[in-house]
Amino acid sequence: MYTPFSRVSGLAAAVLALVAGTTALQKVSRAGRYLYTDDGNRFFIKGIAYQGQGAVANDPNSPFSEPSTFTDPLTDGSACARDISFLQQLTVNTIRVYSVNASLNHDDCMNAFSQAGIYAIIDLALPINGSIDRNNPSWTTNLLDQYIETINAFNKYDNILAYNVGNEIIVNPAGTQAAPFIKAAARDVRAYLNSISSSALVGYAAIDGDDNWVLPLAEYLSCDPTGSNSGSTAIDIFGLNNYEFCGDDTASAYNGKNGDFAGYNVPAYFSEFGCVKQPPRLWTDVPIIFSPPMSDIWSGAVAFSYFPAQSNDGQFGMVTVDGNTVTPNEDFERLKNQFSNVTFPTTPSKSDAGSTTFPACPPQNSTWLASNTLPPTPNEAACNCLENIVSCQFTPKTTNTTDIVGSLIDLGCSLLSQQGGNCNDISGNGTTGTYGRVAFCDPATKLSFVMSEYYELTNRAATSCDFGGNATVNANAPSSVSSANAAASSCLTNPSATFTPSAPSGNSGSGSSGSSGSSGSGSSNNHNGAVALFGGSPSALVGLGVAFVFSVVGSVLTVA
Repeated sequence: MYTPFSRVSGLAAAVLALVAGTTALQKVSRAGRYLYTDDGNRFFIKGIAYQGQGAVANDPNSPFSEPSTFTDPLTDGSACARDISFLQQLTVNTIRVYSVNASLNHDDCMNAFSQAGIYAIIDLALPINGSIDRNNPSWTTNLLDQYIETINAFNKYDNILAYNVGNEIIVNPAGTQAAPFIKAAARDVRAYLNSISSSALVGYAAIDGDDNWVLPLAEYLSCDPTGSNSGSTAIDIFGLNNYEFCGDDTASAYNGKNGDFAGYNVPAYFSEFGCVKQPPRLWTDVPIIFSPPMSDIWSGAVAFSYFPAQSNDGQFGMVTVDGNTVTPNEDFERLKNQFSNVTFPTTPSKSDAGSTTFPACPPQNSTWLASNTLPPTPNEAACNCLENIVSCQFTPKTTNTTDIVGSLIDLGCSLLSQQGGNCNDISGNGTTGTYGRVAFCDPATKLSFVMSEYYELTNRAATSCDFGGNATVNANAPSSVSSANAAASSCLTNPSATFTPSAPSGNSGSGSSGSSGSSGSGSSNNHNGAVALFGGSPSALVGLGVAFVFSVVGSVLTVA
Protein backbone atom coordinates (compact mmCIF):
# COMPACT_ATOMS: atom_id res chain seq x y z
CA MET A 1 0.00 0.00 0.00
CA TYR A 2 1.30 3.42 -0.90
CA THR A 3 0.93 6.59 1.08
CA PRO A 4 -1.97 8.70 -0.19
CA PHE A 5 -1.27 12.23 -1.31
CA SER A 6 -3.82 14.87 -0.39
CA ARG A 7 -4.35 17.74 -2.79
CA VAL A 8 -6.29 20.65 -1.40
CA SER A 9 -7.19 23.75 -3.36
CA GLY A 10 -4.17 25.75 -2.20
CA LEU A 11 -1.77 23.06 -3.31
CA ALA A 12 -3.65 22.70 -6.57
CA ALA A 13 -3.02 26.36 -7.23
CA ALA A 14 0.62 25.86 -6.33
CA VAL A 15 0.90 23.04 -8.87
CA LEU A 16 -0.55 25.28 -11.57
CA ALA A 17 1.88 28.00 -10.63
CA LEU A 18 4.78 25.55 -10.62
CA VAL A 19 4.18 24.39 -14.17
CA ALA A 20 3.37 27.91 -15.40
CA GLY A 21 5.92 29.81 -17.39
CA THR A 22 7.23 26.92 -19.44
CA THR A 23 7.50 27.43 -23.16
CA ALA A 24 4.66 26.50 -25.50
CA LEU A 25 4.59 22.93 -26.68
CA GLN A 26 6.05 22.18 -30.05
CA LYS A 27 3.73 21.15 -32.82
CA VAL A 28 3.81 17.44 -33.64
CA SER A 29 3.41 16.51 -37.29
CA ARG A 30 3.65 13.47 -39.51
CA ALA A 31 6.56 12.82 -41.85
CA GLY A 32 6.41 9.56 -43.74
CA ARG A 33 5.17 6.98 -41.23
CA TYR A 34 6.60 8.72 -38.16
CA LEU A 35 5.87 11.65 -35.84
CA TYR A 36 8.23 14.59 -35.31
CA THR A 37 8.29 17.78 -33.29
CA ASP A 38 9.08 21.11 -34.93
CA ASP A 39 12.73 20.83 -33.96
CA GLY A 40 13.01 17.67 -36.06
CA ASN A 41 13.15 15.17 -33.20
CA ARG A 42 11.22 11.94 -33.40
CA PHE A 43 8.09 12.02 -31.20
CA PHE A 44 6.70 9.02 -29.37
CA ILE A 45 3.37 8.87 -27.55
CA LYS A 46 4.08 7.87 -23.95
CA GLY A 47 0.58 8.18 -22.65
CA ILE A 48 -2.18 7.16 -20.31
CA ALA A 49 -5.96 6.98 -20.66
CA TYR A 50 -7.37 9.77 -18.52
CA GLN A 51 -11.11 9.43 -17.94
CA GLY A 52 -13.20 7.84 -15.24
CA GLN A 53 -15.55 5.09 -16.32
CA GLY A 54 -19.16 6.16 -16.79
CA ALA A 55 -22.27 4.14 -16.06
CA VAL A 56 -21.94 0.91 -18.02
CA ALA A 57 -24.75 0.05 -20.41
CA ASN A 58 -26.01 -3.52 -20.09
CA ASP A 59 -26.89 -4.57 -23.61
CA PRO A 60 -27.47 -8.31 -24.20
CA ASN A 61 -26.56 -7.77 -27.86
CA SER A 62 -23.12 -6.37 -27.01
CA PRO A 63 -20.27 -8.29 -25.39
CA PHE A 64 -18.53 -5.04 -24.47
CA SER A 65 -18.73 -2.99 -21.30
CA GLU A 66 -19.51 0.39 -22.80
CA PRO A 67 -20.63 3.50 -20.93
CA SER A 68 -23.98 5.15 -21.35
CA THR A 69 -22.81 8.28 -19.52
CA PHE A 70 -19.54 10.14 -19.09
CA THR A 71 -17.90 12.82 -17.00
CA ASP A 72 -15.64 15.20 -18.88
CA PRO A 73 -12.32 15.08 -16.97
CA LEU A 74 -11.02 18.28 -18.56
CA THR A 75 -13.53 20.67 -16.98
CA ASP A 76 -12.35 20.49 -13.35
CA GLY A 77 -9.18 22.51 -13.01
CA SER A 78 -8.57 21.54 -9.40
CA ALA A 79 -8.84 17.83 -10.24
CA CYS A 80 -6.42 18.20 -13.16
CA ALA A 81 -3.98 20.09 -10.94
CA ARG A 82 -4.36 17.35 -8.35
CA ASP A 83 -3.40 14.73 -10.92
CA ILE A 84 -0.62 16.51 -12.79
CA SER A 85 2.08 15.65 -10.27
CA PHE A 86 1.18 11.98 -10.56
CA LEU A 87 1.18 12.12 -14.36
CA GLN A 88 4.58 13.77 -14.17
CA GLN A 89 5.81 10.98 -11.91
CA LEU A 90 4.74 8.60 -14.68
CA THR A 91 6.66 10.84 -17.14
CA VAL A 92 3.77 10.68 -19.61
CA ASN A 93 3.68 13.18 -22.45
CA THR A 94 0.13 12.41 -23.62
CA ILE A 95 -3.32 11.74 -22.19
CA ARG A 96 -6.18 10.17 -24.09
CA VAL A 97 -9.72 11.36 -23.32
CA TYR A 98 -12.68 9.44 -24.72
CA SER A 99 -15.61 11.87 -24.43
CA VAL A 100 -15.79 15.61 -23.77
CA ASN A 101 -18.55 18.19 -23.46
CA ALA A 102 -17.88 20.92 -26.01
CA SER A 103 -20.21 23.36 -24.26
CA LEU A 104 -18.08 23.49 -21.09
CA ASN A 105 -14.86 25.37 -20.34
CA HIS A 106 -11.60 23.40 -20.52
CA ASP A 107 -9.10 26.24 -20.10
CA ASP A 108 -7.72 25.38 -16.67
CA CYS A 109 -7.05 21.74 -17.43
CA MET A 110 -5.78 22.12 -20.97
CA ASN A 111 -3.49 25.02 -20.10
CA ALA A 112 -2.14 23.20 -17.05
CA PHE A 113 -1.44 20.09 -19.10
CA SER A 114 0.25 22.19 -21.76
CA GLN A 115 2.48 23.85 -19.21
CA ALA A 116 3.33 20.40 -17.86
CA GLY A 117 4.37 19.26 -21.34
CA ILE A 118 1.40 16.94 -21.83
CA TYR A 119 -0.46 16.61 -25.13
CA ALA A 120 -4.04 15.38 -25.47
CA ILE A 121 -5.68 12.92 -27.85
CA ILE A 122 -9.40 13.75 -27.89
CA ASP A 123 -12.03 11.31 -29.10
CA LEU A 124 -14.81 13.21 -30.86
CA ALA A 125 -17.58 10.71 -30.19
CA LEU A 126 -20.03 10.59 -27.28
CA PRO A 127 -21.77 7.58 -25.74
CA ILE A 128 -24.89 6.07 -27.31
CA ASN A 129 -26.21 8.45 -30.01
CA GLY A 130 -23.12 10.62 -30.45
CA SER A 131 -21.18 7.95 -32.30
CA ILE A 132 -21.14 6.02 -35.55
CA ASP A 133 -23.35 3.04 -34.70
CA ARG A 134 -21.50 -0.20 -35.35
CA ASN A 135 -24.74 -2.04 -36.19
CA ASN A 136 -26.43 0.64 -38.29
CA PRO A 137 -23.65 3.01 -39.36
CA SER A 138 -24.31 6.42 -40.85
CA TRP A 139 -22.42 9.67 -41.24
CA THR A 140 -24.92 12.46 -40.65
CA THR A 141 -25.22 16.17 -40.03
CA ASN A 142 -25.72 15.80 -36.29
CA LEU A 143 -22.54 13.76 -35.90
CA LEU A 144 -20.50 16.09 -38.11
CA ASP A 145 -21.80 19.10 -36.17
CA GLN A 146 -20.90 17.44 -32.87
CA TYR A 147 -17.40 16.65 -34.09
CA ILE A 148 -16.86 20.20 -35.36
CA GLU A 149 -18.20 21.74 -32.16
CA THR A 150 -15.69 19.69 -30.18
CA ILE A 151 -12.85 20.71 -32.49
CA ASN A 152 -13.85 24.36 -32.15
CA ALA A 153 -13.87 24.07 -28.37
CA PHE A 154 -10.31 22.69 -28.31
CA ASN A 155 -8.73 24.39 -31.31
CA LYS A 156 -7.28 27.23 -29.20
CA TYR A 157 -5.04 24.91 -27.19
CA ASP A 158 -1.47 24.18 -28.29
CA ASN A 159 -1.39 20.66 -26.88
CA ILE A 160 -3.97 18.93 -29.06
CA LEU A 161 -2.11 16.06 -30.65
CA ALA A 162 -4.96 14.28 -32.43
CA TYR A 163 -8.71 13.84 -32.74
CA ASN A 164 -10.07 10.32 -33.01
CA VAL A 165 -13.13 9.95 -35.24
CA GLY A 166 -14.00 6.63 -33.62
CA ASN A 167 -13.05 3.96 -31.12
CA GLU A 168 -13.71 0.27 -31.70
CA ILE A 169 -16.64 0.84 -34.05
CA ILE A 170 -15.77 -2.32 -35.98
CA VAL A 171 -15.34 -5.44 -33.86
CA ASN A 172 -15.66 -8.32 -36.35
CA PRO A 173 -15.65 -9.03 -40.10
CA ALA A 174 -19.41 -8.47 -40.47
CA GLY A 175 -18.93 -4.98 -39.07
CA THR A 176 -16.43 -3.93 -41.72
CA GLN A 177 -19.30 -2.51 -43.76
CA ALA A 178 -19.07 0.46 -41.36
CA ALA A 179 -15.58 1.37 -42.59
CA PRO A 180 -16.73 3.74 -45.38
CA PHE A 181 -18.59 5.83 -42.79
CA ILE A 182 -15.49 6.05 -40.59
CA LYS A 183 -13.36 7.01 -43.57
CA ALA A 184 -15.89 9.66 -44.60
CA ALA A 185 -15.74 11.09 -41.08
CA ALA A 186 -11.94 11.23 -41.28
CA ARG A 187 -12.15 12.92 -44.69
CA ASP A 188 -14.53 15.63 -43.50
CA VAL A 189 -12.74 16.22 -40.19
CA ARG A 190 -9.44 16.56 -42.06
CA ALA A 191 -10.98 19.02 -44.51
CA TYR A 192 -12.39 21.10 -41.66
CA LEU A 193 -9.09 21.09 -39.76
CA ASN A 194 -7.32 22.27 -42.90
CA SER A 195 -9.87 25.06 -43.31
CA ILE A 196 -9.12 26.43 -39.82
CA SER A 197 -5.34 25.91 -40.18
CA SER A 198 -5.18 23.29 -37.45
CA SER A 199 -2.20 20.95 -37.33
CA ALA A 200 -4.03 18.33 -35.23
CA LEU A 201 -3.81 14.77 -36.51
CA VAL A 202 -6.87 12.72 -37.46
CA GLY A 203 -6.95 9.23 -36.00
CA TYR A 204 -8.98 6.13 -35.29
CA ALA A 205 -8.58 3.59 -32.47
CA ALA A 206 -9.29 -0.02 -33.40
CA ILE A 207 -10.00 -3.04 -31.27
CA ASP A 208 -7.51 -5.83 -31.81
CA GLY A 209 -8.73 -8.93 -33.59
CA ASP A 210 -7.98 -11.36 -36.40
CA ASP A 211 -5.55 -10.20 -39.05
CA ASN A 212 -8.05 -10.96 -41.82
CA TRP A 213 -10.02 -7.82 -40.98
CA VAL A 214 -7.90 -5.68 -38.59
CA LEU A 215 -5.06 -5.26 -41.07
CA PRO A 216 -7.41 -4.44 -43.99
CA LEU A 217 -9.12 -1.92 -41.69
CA ALA A 218 -5.82 -0.18 -40.99
CA GLU A 219 -4.93 -0.24 -44.69
CA TYR A 220 -8.37 1.01 -45.72
CA LEU A 221 -8.33 3.99 -43.37
CA SER A 222 -4.98 5.12 -44.79
CA CYS A 223 -5.58 4.29 -48.46
CA ASP A 224 -6.63 6.40 -51.43
CA PRO A 225 -9.82 5.09 -53.11
CA THR A 226 -9.04 7.12 -56.23
CA GLY A 227 -5.63 5.54 -56.78
CA SER A 228 -3.99 8.96 -57.16
CA ASN A 229 -1.78 8.91 -54.03
CA SER A 230 -3.96 11.47 -52.28
CA GLY A 231 -4.29 11.61 -48.50
CA SER A 232 -7.54 13.58 -48.51
CA THR A 233 -9.59 10.64 -47.21
CA ALA A 234 -6.86 9.05 -45.08
CA ILE A 235 -6.28 9.15 -41.35
CA ASP A 236 -3.00 10.59 -40.08
CA ILE A 237 -2.48 8.08 -37.30
CA PHE A 238 -3.82 4.60 -36.54
CA GLY A 239 -4.35 3.42 -32.98
CA LEU A 240 -4.61 -0.22 -31.97
CA ASN A 241 -6.08 -1.16 -28.59
CA ASN A 242 -3.72 -4.05 -27.96
CA TYR A 243 -3.67 -6.26 -24.87
CA GLU A 244 -1.83 -9.33 -26.17
CA PHE A 245 1.26 -8.91 -23.98
CA CYS A 246 0.32 -10.33 -20.56
CA GLY A 247 2.28 -10.84 -17.37
CA ASP A 248 6.01 -11.37 -17.91
CA ASP A 249 5.66 -12.25 -21.58
CA THR A 250 8.49 -11.91 -24.07
CA ALA A 251 9.01 -9.67 -27.06
CA SER A 252 7.76 -12.46 -29.31
CA ALA A 253 4.21 -11.66 -28.16
CA TYR A 254 4.30 -8.73 -30.58
CA ASN A 255 5.87 -10.57 -33.53
CA GLY A 256 2.57 -10.96 -35.35
CA LYS A 257 1.51 -7.33 -35.11
CA ASN A 258 5.02 -6.13 -35.91
CA GLY A 259 4.91 -8.17 -39.10
CA ASP A 260 1.46 -6.88 -39.99
CA PHE A 261 2.43 -3.22 -39.62
CA ALA A 262 6.05 -3.35 -40.77
CA GLY A 263 5.15 -1.69 -44.06
CA TYR A 264 2.31 0.54 -42.87
CA ASN A 265 2.23 3.98 -44.46
CA VAL A 266 1.15 6.29 -41.61
CA PRO A 267 2.14 6.44 -37.92
CA ALA A 268 0.68 3.70 -35.74
CA TYR A 269 0.64 3.32 -31.97
CA PHE A 270 -1.02 1.30 -29.24
CA SER A 271 -4.01 3.48 -28.32
CA GLU A 272 -4.50 1.21 -25.28
CA PHE A 273 -2.26 -1.40 -23.70
CA GLY A 274 -1.82 -3.13 -20.36
CA CYS A 275 -3.22 -6.66 -20.06
CA VAL A 276 -4.98 -7.51 -16.75
CA LYS A 277 -5.68 -11.18 -17.46
CA GLN A 278 -2.49 -12.34 -15.72
CA PRO A 279 -1.89 -10.01 -12.80
CA PRO A 280 0.18 -8.34 -11.62
CA ARG A 281 0.82 -5.98 -14.50
CA LEU A 282 4.59 -5.76 -14.74
CA TRP A 283 4.73 -3.43 -17.76
CA THR A 284 7.83 -5.21 -19.02
CA ASP A 285 6.66 -4.57 -22.57
CA VAL A 286 7.38 -0.84 -22.20
CA PRO A 287 11.11 -1.09 -23.04
CA ILE A 288 10.22 -3.45 -25.89
CA ILE A 289 7.71 -1.01 -27.43
CA PHE A 290 10.06 1.98 -27.19
CA SER A 291 13.16 0.36 -28.68
CA PRO A 292 14.03 -1.29 -31.99
CA PRO A 293 12.64 -3.17 -33.78
CA MET A 294 9.24 -2.04 -32.45
CA SER A 295 10.17 1.64 -32.44
CA ASP A 296 10.83 1.33 -36.18
CA ILE A 297 7.16 0.34 -36.60
CA TRP A 298 5.22 1.95 -33.76
CA SER A 299 5.14 5.51 -32.43
CA GLY A 300 4.38 4.79 -28.79
CA ALA A 301 1.58 3.56 -26.58
CA VAL A 302 -1.16 4.70 -24.16
CA ALA A 303 -1.45 2.77 -20.90
CA PHE A 304 -4.96 1.94 -19.74
CA SER A 305 -6.03 3.47 -17.36
CA TYR A 306 -5.23 6.19 -14.81
CA PHE A 307 -8.66 5.94 -13.16
CA PRO A 308 -10.28 2.64 -12.11
CA ALA A 309 -12.24 0.81 -14.79
CA GLN A 310 -13.94 -2.55 -14.56
CA SER A 311 -13.94 -4.93 -17.51
CA ASN A 312 -14.84 -8.50 -18.35
CA ASP A 313 -11.14 -9.34 -18.09
CA GLY A 314 -10.49 -7.69 -14.75
CA GLN A 315 -9.89 -4.41 -12.94
CA PHE A 316 -7.90 -1.60 -14.52
CA GLY A 317 -6.63 1.58 -12.87
CA MET A 318 -3.44 3.12 -11.47
CA VAL A 319 -4.91 5.20 -8.65
CA THR A 320 -7.92 5.57 -6.43
CA VAL A 321 -9.29 9.04 -5.81
CA ASP A 322 -11.19 10.17 -2.74
CA GLY A 323 -11.94 13.86 -3.02
CA ASN A 324 -8.55 15.54 -3.11
CA THR A 325 -6.68 12.43 -2.05
CA VAL A 326 -4.97 10.31 -4.69
CA THR A 327 -3.59 6.90 -3.75
CA PRO A 328 -1.35 5.23 -6.34
CA ASN A 329 -1.33 1.45 -6.46
CA GLU A 330 1.37 -1.03 -7.39
CA ASP A 331 0.41 -0.83 -11.08
CA PHE A 332 1.26 2.87 -10.93
CA GLU A 333 4.65 2.28 -9.33
CA ARG A 334 5.63 -0.43 -11.80
CA LEU A 335 4.54 1.66 -14.80
CA LYS A 336 6.39 4.67 -13.36
CA ASN A 337 9.58 2.65 -13.13
CA GLN A 338 9.27 1.40 -16.69
CA PHE A 339 8.19 4.70 -18.28
CA SER A 340 10.90 6.62 -16.40
CA ASN A 341 13.63 4.50 -17.97
CA VAL A 342 12.46 5.03 -21.54
CA THR A 343 14.77 6.88 -23.89
CA PHE A 344 13.17 7.69 -27.21
CA PRO A 345 15.05 6.44 -30.28
CA THR A 346 16.13 9.21 -32.63
CA THR A 347 15.99 7.34 -35.91
CA PRO A 348 15.04 7.80 -38.59
CA SER A 349 15.68 11.51 -38.77
CA LYS A 350 12.95 13.69 -40.17
CA SER A 351 14.93 14.24 -43.34
CA ASP A 352 15.21 10.47 -43.81
CA ALA A 353 11.55 9.74 -43.08
CA GLY A 354 10.45 10.53 -46.61
CA SER A 355 6.94 11.48 -47.67
CA THR A 356 3.77 9.60 -46.91
CA THR A 357 2.33 7.54 -49.73
CA PHE A 358 -1.29 6.45 -49.96
CA PRO A 359 -1.73 3.08 -51.68
CA ALA A 360 -4.79 1.57 -53.28
CA CYS A 361 -7.49 0.26 -50.94
CA PRO A 362 -7.80 -3.43 -50.03
CA PRO A 363 -10.22 -5.44 -52.18
CA GLN A 364 -13.47 -6.79 -50.81
CA ASN A 365 -13.65 -10.42 -49.71
CA SER A 366 -15.52 -12.59 -47.22
CA THR A 367 -13.94 -10.87 -44.20
CA TRP A 368 -13.56 -7.37 -45.64
CA LEU A 369 -16.86 -5.91 -46.83
CA ALA A 370 -16.11 -2.21 -47.25
CA SER A 371 -16.79 -0.44 -50.53
CA ASN A 372 -14.32 2.13 -51.87
CA THR A 373 -17.24 4.47 -52.51
CA LEU A 374 -17.66 6.72 -49.47
CA PRO A 375 -20.75 8.50 -48.18
CA PRO A 376 -21.03 12.17 -49.12
CA THR A 377 -20.27 15.05 -46.81
CA PRO A 378 -23.35 15.67 -44.63
CA ASN A 379 -25.05 18.81 -45.95
CA GLU A 380 -26.79 20.69 -43.17
CA ALA A 381 -28.17 23.37 -45.50
CA ALA A 382 -29.82 20.74 -47.68
CA CYS A 383 -31.32 18.98 -44.65
CA ASN A 384 -32.65 22.22 -43.17
CA CYS A 385 -34.14 23.12 -46.53
CA LEU A 386 -35.81 19.73 -46.78
CA GLU A 387 -37.18 19.91 -43.22
CA ASN A 388 -38.83 23.24 -44.03
CA ILE A 389 -40.68 22.01 -47.14
CA VAL A 390 -41.77 18.47 -46.23
CA SER A 391 -45.54 18.14 -45.92
CA CYS A 392 -45.59 16.18 -42.64
CA GLN A 393 -43.13 17.20 -39.93
CA PHE A 394 -41.89 15.33 -36.89
CA THR A 395 -43.15 17.29 -33.87
CA PRO A 396 -42.41 15.08 -30.85
CA LYS A 397 -44.52 15.16 -27.74
CA THR A 398 -41.43 14.47 -25.65
CA THR A 399 -38.07 16.19 -25.35
CA ASN A 400 -36.35 12.81 -25.18
CA THR A 401 -36.55 12.04 -28.87
CA THR A 402 -33.96 9.28 -28.54
CA ASP A 403 -36.64 6.98 -27.18
CA ILE A 404 -39.04 7.42 -30.08
CA VAL A 405 -37.22 8.34 -33.31
CA GLY A 406 -36.08 4.81 -34.10
CA SER A 407 -39.44 3.16 -33.48
CA LEU A 408 -41.26 5.87 -35.45
CA ILE A 409 -38.97 5.40 -38.43
CA ASP A 410 -39.55 1.66 -38.24
CA LEU A 411 -43.28 2.37 -38.23
CA GLY A 412 -43.04 4.86 -41.09
CA CYS A 413 -40.99 2.50 -43.25
CA SER A 414 -43.42 -0.34 -42.56
CA LEU A 415 -46.36 1.85 -43.56
CA LEU A 416 -44.51 2.98 -46.68
CA SER A 417 -43.90 -0.64 -47.64
CA GLN A 418 -47.62 -1.35 -47.37
CA GLN A 419 -48.26 1.51 -49.78
CA GLY A 420 -45.66 0.33 -52.28
CA GLY A 421 -42.92 2.68 -51.15
CA ASN A 422 -39.57 2.15 -49.47
CA CYS A 423 -37.00 3.84 -47.27
CA ASN A 424 -34.08 3.72 -49.69
CA ASP A 425 -33.67 7.50 -49.70
CA ILE A 426 -32.76 7.60 -46.01
CA SER A 427 -30.57 4.47 -46.04
CA GLY A 428 -26.94 3.81 -46.79
CA ASN A 429 -24.99 0.65 -47.46
CA GLY A 430 -21.25 0.55 -46.87
CA THR A 431 -20.82 -2.74 -48.72
CA THR A 432 -22.43 -1.72 -52.00
CA GLY A 433 -21.37 1.91 -51.65
CA THR A 434 -24.89 3.21 -52.21
CA TYR A 435 -26.27 6.05 -50.13
CA GLY A 436 -29.74 7.52 -50.25
CA ARG A 437 -30.33 11.17 -51.03
CA VAL A 438 -31.38 11.94 -47.46
CA ALA A 439 -29.05 9.44 -45.75
CA PHE A 440 -26.73 12.17 -44.49
CA CYS A 441 -29.48 14.09 -42.67
CA ASP A 442 -30.03 13.92 -38.92
CA PRO A 443 -32.53 11.31 -37.69
CA ALA A 444 -35.31 13.84 -37.04
CA THR A 445 -35.15 15.13 -40.62
CA LYS A 446 -35.11 11.57 -41.94
CA LEU A 447 -38.21 10.86 -39.92
CA SER A 448 -40.01 13.93 -41.27
CA PHE A 449 -39.08 12.80 -44.76
CA VAL A 450 -40.49 9.29 -44.20
CA MET A 451 -43.65 10.70 -42.62
CA SER A 452 -44.11 12.99 -45.62
CA GLU A 453 -43.62 10.18 -48.13
CA TYR A 454 -46.34 8.19 -46.41
CA TYR A 455 -48.59 11.25 -46.18
CA GLU A 456 -48.22 11.89 -49.92
CA LEU A 457 -48.71 8.22 -50.90
CA THR A 458 -52.03 8.20 -49.00
CA ASN A 459 -53.23 11.32 -50.82
CA ARG A 460 -52.61 13.48 -47.76
CA ALA A 461 -55.19 11.77 -45.59
CA ALA A 462 -55.35 13.64 -42.31
CA THR A 463 -54.81 10.45 -40.31
CA SER A 464 -51.60 9.77 -42.22
CA CYS A 465 -49.80 12.67 -40.56
CA ASP A 466 -50.31 11.83 -36.93
CA PHE A 467 -47.97 9.03 -35.82
CA GLY A 468 -49.30 8.89 -32.31
CA GLY A 469 -49.47 12.65 -32.01
CA ASN A 470 -45.83 13.07 -33.02
CA ALA A 471 -46.43 14.58 -36.46
CA THR A 472 -48.00 17.77 -37.76
CA VAL A 473 -49.02 18.87 -41.25
CA ASN A 474 -46.68 21.61 -42.47
CA ALA A 475 -48.83 24.56 -43.47
CA ASN A 476 -45.93 26.01 -45.48
CA ALA A 477 -45.40 22.89 -47.60
CA PRO A 478 -46.01 22.95 -51.37
CA SER A 479 -49.63 22.28 -52.26
CA SER A 480 -49.13 19.34 -54.64
CA VAL A 481 -46.95 16.28 -55.04
CA SER A 482 -45.29 17.68 -58.14
CA SER A 483 -44.44 20.95 -56.44
CA ALA A 484 -43.23 19.06 -53.35
CA ASN A 485 -40.90 17.01 -55.54
CA ALA A 486 -39.64 20.15 -57.25
CA ALA A 487 -38.96 21.80 -53.89
CA ALA A 488 -37.21 18.71 -52.51
CA SER A 489 -35.11 18.42 -55.65
CA SER A 490 -34.03 22.03 -55.23
CA CYS A 491 -32.88 21.22 -51.70
CA LEU A 492 -30.97 18.12 -52.81
CA THR A 493 -29.31 19.34 -55.99
CA ASN A 494 -26.16 17.26 -55.44
CA PRO A 495 -26.69 14.67 -52.71
CA SER A 496 -23.42 12.84 -53.51
CA ALA A 497 -21.19 15.88 -53.08
CA THR A 498 -18.09 16.08 -50.94
CA PHE A 499 -16.93 19.49 -49.76
CA THR A 500 -15.21 21.27 -46.89
CA PRO A 501 -17.72 21.46 -44.05
CA SER A 502 -18.26 24.61 -42.05
CA ALA A 503 -19.10 25.26 -38.41
CA PRO A 504 -22.68 24.38 -37.42
CA SER A 505 -25.25 27.08 -38.03
CA GLY A 506 -27.02 26.36 -34.76
CA ASN A 507 -30.08 25.07 -36.60
CA SER A 508 -29.31 21.40 -37.04
CA GLY A 509 -32.63 20.12 -35.74
CA SER A 510 -32.98 17.59 -32.99
CA GLY A 511 -30.67 15.09 -34.58
CA SER A 512 -28.03 15.22 -31.88
CA SER A 513 -30.31 13.29 -29.60
CA GLY A 514 -31.89 11.11 -32.23
CA SER A 515 -31.29 7.63 -33.57
CA SER A 516 -27.94 6.75 -35.01
CA GLY A 517 -29.26 6.42 -38.53
CA SER A 518 -29.57 3.70 -41.10
CA SER A 519 -27.28 1.28 -42.78
CA GLY A 520 -30.05 -0.36 -44.76
CA SER A 521 -29.98 -3.20 -47.21
CA GLY A 522 -32.11 -1.59 -49.86
CA SER A 523 -30.55 -0.41 -53.10
CA SER A 524 -30.13 3.30 -53.55
CA ASN A 525 -28.17 4.57 -56.48
CA ASN A 526 -26.72 7.93 -55.46
CA HIS A 527 -29.24 9.42 -57.87
CA ASN A 528 -29.53 13.15 -58.23
CA GLY A 529 -32.27 15.35 -56.87
CA ALA A 530 -34.20 15.48 -60.15
CA VAL A 531 -35.79 12.10 -59.47
CA ALA A 532 -39.14 12.26 -57.65
CA LEU A 533 -38.87 11.92 -53.89
CA PHE A 534 -42.52 11.98 -52.89
CA GLY A 535 -45.58 10.08 -54.06
CA GLY A 536 -43.72 7.36 -55.93
CA SER A 537 -45.54 4.66 -57.88
CA PRO A 538 -46.41 1.45 -56.01
CA SER A 539 -44.76 -0.44 -58.85
CA ALA A 540 -41.44 1.00 -57.67
CA LEU A 541 -41.46 -1.16 -54.56
CA VAL A 542 -37.93 -2.39 -53.94
CA GLY A 543 -38.35 -3.55 -50.39
CA LEU A 544 -37.98 -2.11 -46.97
CA GLY A 545 -34.39 -0.99 -46.85
CA VAL A 546 -33.80 0.25 -43.34
CA ALA A 547 -33.98 -0.96 -39.78
CA PHE A 548 -33.32 1.46 -36.94
CA VAL A 549 -32.13 -0.42 -33.92
CA PHE A 550 -31.18 1.21 -30.64
CA SER A 551 -28.00 -0.54 -29.71
CA VAL A 552 -24.87 0.33 -27.81
CA VAL A 553 -22.61 1.96 -30.35
CA GLY A 554 -18.91 2.10 -30.99
CA SER A 555 -16.64 5.14 -30.76
CA VAL A 556 -16.81 5.44 -27.00
CA LEU A 557 -14.65 4.28 -24.15
CA THR A 558 -14.72 0.49 -24.32
CA VAL A 559 -13.27 -1.98 -21.88
CA ALA A 560 -12.88 -5.38 -23.47
